[in-house]
Amino acid sequence: MTTVSQVMTRGVRSMRASDNIMAAAQAMEELNVGVIPVCEGDKLIGMVTDRDIIVRGVAQERDAKTTRLSDVMSTHVRTAHENDDIDKILNEMGASQIRRLPVVDDQERLIGIVSLGDIAVKNPQDGSDVGMSLGDISSPAQPDRSHQSQASGAAGGGDSSSGQPRR
Repeated sequence: MTTVSQVMTRGVRSMRASDNIMAAAQAMEELNVGVIPVCEGDKLIGMVTDRDIIVRGVAQERDAKTTRLSDVMSTHVRTAHENDDIDKILNEMGASQIRRLPVVDDQERLIGIVSLGDIAVKNPQDGSDVGMSLGDISSPAQPDRSHQSQASGAAGGGDSSSGQPRR
């Protein structure tokens, strides 16, 4: 049985809920990641993704220098523990359509993160499980088009009047 502790990444960068979304975006660029755990001290209280910053911040015309992570982060975060079995984690990731989970101890303190990439690279014998989970996670979702903005444009991104792509 392979456990989360055998494949997880330790020493993960976290930020505070009071930090602004510009600082989070800059940290993501610097670290080449798309998610940062949000902690109060060392206790995990949420996660912020590059998508959260765009959809809940930029698209809502919020000021990146004054909008706090607490305004855009997800607070109901699924987590893993060091002793969790990788197969269990892969099933949870597939069912929830997520690619990474923060790893916490019994007091909900952040101790690392586990991603599909970690599992694939550090646990190659479970490659078929990772592939199946990735398929579940990546299954297409139906976009919610009930509140389209003018920025949405025509389906397919083309100019509907000429039939040609916009340049």
